[in-house]
Amino acid sequence: MPRENAADLFPRKVSHVARDSTPSFDVHPGGQRRSKRRKWGKAHLHIPRPTVSEDLDQEKFPDYLEALANDVKTFLNCLNEFPEFTDEAVNASILSFEGDLRYWSSCLREYPKQFRNPAVQRYIHELSQEMGDHINGITSSLCMFIEVGVPTIRFAQKHGSSNLLNLSTIATFFSAVTATTMQFSYELDPAQTSSAIVNTFWFSSLVFSIAAAVNSLLGLTWKQAMYRSPGHRVPWWVLIWIKRSPLVFLVLSVACFSIGLCAFSYASNQPHITSTFTTVLTAFTSFGLAAVSAWFASERWAFSRHRGQKWLSDVLKETTNEFIRHPAISWLYKLTKFLSRNIVKFNELVSNVFSGFSESCCFRRHSDGESDDIEANTSSTSGRQQSEPPGSPEPNRAQSSTMTLAALPSTSTIRLPPALPQSPPPPPPPPVNSPTSPNDVVPETPASPPAAEGQPPAMSHGKLLWKNAIRTVKLHSNINASSSGSHPMTMLASRPIPERKGTGSSSIGTGMTGLASAFSGAGERRRTLMPEPVSNVKSRLSALVPKLALLETTQDLPAHSALVRHIQFSPDGKYLATSSWDRTSVIYKVGDPFVSHKILGHTHGFVGQVAWSPTGNILLTKLKQGIKVWTAENGVCTKTINREMSVETLTWMPDGDSFLSVEAPSPVAVSPSVPTAEQSIVTRIDIKGKVLDSYDLGRIKLYDVAVMPDSTRIVGVGTLLESPTGLKPSKSRDEKRLVVYNLETKQVESQTPVLNDVRDITIAQARSGTIALISYENKAPPQLWKIELLKEQDNNAMVARLILRHTYMPKIPVDFAGPSYFGGQNNELVLCAGKAGDIHIWDQESAALLHLIPAKVHGGDLTCIAWNHAAEDPYMFATGSHDGGVRVWTRLSDELDDPNHFPISVSRPFRYDRFNEYPGQHKI
Repeated sequence: MPRENAADLFPRKVSHVARDSTPSFDVHPGGQRRSKRRKWGKAHLHIPRPTVSEDLDQEKFPDYLEALANDVKTFLNCLNEFPEFTDEAVNASILSFEGDLRYWSSCLREYPKQFRNPAVQRYIHELSQEMGDHINGITSSLCMFIEVGVPTIRFAQKHGSSNLLNLSTIATFFSAVTATTMQFSYELDPAQTSSAIVNTFWFSSLVFSIAAAVNSLLGLTWKQAMYRSPGHRVPWWVLIWIKRSPLVFLVLSVACFSIGLCAFSYASNQPHITSTFTTVLTAFTSFGLAAVSAWFASERWAFSRHRGQKWLSDVLKETTNEFIRHPAISWLYKLTKFLSRNIVKFNELVSNVFSGFSESCCFRRHSDGESDDIEANTSSTSGRQQSEPPGSPEPNRAQSSTMTLAALPSTSTIRLPPALPQSPPPPPPPPVNSPTSPNDVVPETPASPPAAEGQPPAMSHGKLLWKNAIRTVKLHSNINASSSGSHPMTMLASRPIPERKGTGSSSIGTGMTGLASAFSGAGERRRTLMPEPVSNVKSRLSALVPKLALLETTQDLPAHSALVRHIQFSPDGKYLATSSWDRTSVIYKVGDPFVSHKILGHTHGFVGQVAWSPTGNILLTKLKQGIKVWTAENGVCTKTINREMSVETLTWMPDGDSFLSVEAPSPVAVSPSVPTAEQSIVTRIDIKGKVLDSYDLGRIKLYDVAVMPDSTRIVGVGTLLESPTGLKPSKSRDEKRLVVYNLETKQVESQTPVLNDVRDITIAQARSGTIALISYENKAPPQLWKIELLKEQDNNAMVARLILRHTYMPKIPVDFAGPSYFGGQNNELVLCAGKAGDIHIWDQESAALLHLIPAKVHGGDLTCIAWNHAAEDPYMFATGSHDGGVRVWTRLSDELDDPNHFPISVSRPFRYDRFNEYPGQHKI
């Protein structure tokens, strides 16, 4: 159906599906023919899939992605043909999909003749999931567009059609008015200049009004036509003529008619007041018309210039600021501001002098006239107070109120007592926090002398008393308000002290149990997920399972005070080296118990990695921008190698005389010789710090490299910085690559794309050949890749390629911590630790999960794991944790000769659990 709809809409581009019109019949034994008819009783359960041509060339897959990106861009352009509404969510989702399609197409062009490779096909299959996420986002955006945008577009189109129709009506009416007024201009003398001006403007107004009416109808017809071309295919002058000319012509018609009307008032010898009044009103209305038209035009310009991001007022404000910042204008502005500020200060000074002079004059008049001022009353003698009649209580009321307010304690309630008819004279004002009481005896003070003429008088005693009283009341109220609440220190002391808790990944949960616990119960149902393995595999796994089930924590070493970043056993199994964020690295002697051999201190920076040489006598420690070379026996630093770039990881060459350093540009200042991008460089350095060579693996941010046993090739893992055409993903994940690099030819031999966040690689030699163990971040399980040497058809050169063999799946999704490692004899095991503390051990050849140590056995978070390849019986490995501890896992010494410690008979045939790659249980 979708193809049929497309064929109906675009018959020249999409063809109809050819269908057989003749019905098919079944011939029954009786000779009757029965036609195949659709049974209408049940609905179809599946939607018909779109027809896909089977002759698609896989090598042209990048071209198909590019064509799909072009179609998506065309679809977006068609949506944006509606200028009435623009949905930014739809635009963003479609543009991100288009960008990712072009990014994938550009990246896949670097894999010519490899699209039949299972690794590349698997990567394309993972890309289909990314496409599905994009399509889901576009679908949700389009649903919102249909609900909101389509009604908005419909309303805007209807509104625009109504405007054009109204504009045509107004223009037609105005043309009739202009034609009617032109009858009066015929009576004027054509020889006069004023008469010619009137006829010219009115004839022009008639032409513009007719043009506005006609163009409005033309624009309305063009908008409603189904055959009109898209906006990007119409010339710009046609669009302007259809959309903008009606309103412009109507405005010009009104302007010409107004000017002609003013000229007609003078040409027809109208009274002076009539012509003047007509001219003033016409100028006023014309100014408003011009101003509004200019504002509309400016808004249109601002919208087109800034794409709707700024309003016209913002543009005007920015323009004004730029105009003010001009040197000449800025100088004039500062001068004006200086003069205005000084004038204001001069006016304030004059007003202060005048007010001071007037107050001094008023003070003298009140002093001479024995006024009721409080200062005069306080300066009078006691004999005069006794001679005063009891009917004048106001001075005494003021004094008693003042004394009560000034002498209140901090915890009392403020109440004004009633005034007494006779009260002693008030004392001088006490300090704000003075404990002076009303009964205290205070000596009298003479009244202050009057202020000198021309200066403001000093504040009187009454005013001082009132001011101090009000200040004391405010202070007491603030103190009472603050004392009613909790004190900040009291609140801080009552806050509970936080206790340190473990991280979420360290919580002990239920779920996965070890193989030993699986063996402990009998009578459970045994189910198979895969067919019975061959006899040698059964015997080998049957021998491995009891050894792994006996592994337990035998030693807990308090190695560091901070997170353990990396641990590694020496190749001979004599030492265990650890590195931590506490700026130390510890070397332990392997034994029962482990003994701290040397503590390697570092003055600055975290120790991110330790790397033993193939001989086991030299240890490398990695810093942020440096490498230290240590001897294993005495723990002496023989060389400190400083690097200009940030050191990512260290890898020894098989000969043990040199090592590889993966370096990336540091975020701080770098020298001009260092690349400015994040592209990594692999540098070969000897133990004396001399740079032997450098290798460029392309536009990749490398995280780790490993050397093949023949020392001719290295395999690097990292993230692609950009596509060959300089593109980056918009929404999807960056492409990661496994790169095989030839050290002799200094060329990239092969590349394998992956989508998960790859972080580590380990190369080893096994019975099946050279294998590589790839570790990822987060929930992606480790994978085993086989490195095979193939001969190219073009030049018969041997090229190394990676082929995926196994993916080691856990029972449930697990956040893995650190890289995974090979273990056991001939690297027959694969180990990986989870962040929650669970340890997974798989069989390297069959990818069966042989043993699982749950987090509840030891508790705590795990950061890294290392296997001791020199310890074959019993097995031994170590784990590092966030708390700085290192745990050693092996079999206890008293269990070596105890046949009853693990009462399991391994003579019974070994079988797999049906639900997960757990081995089945055995009976005692």
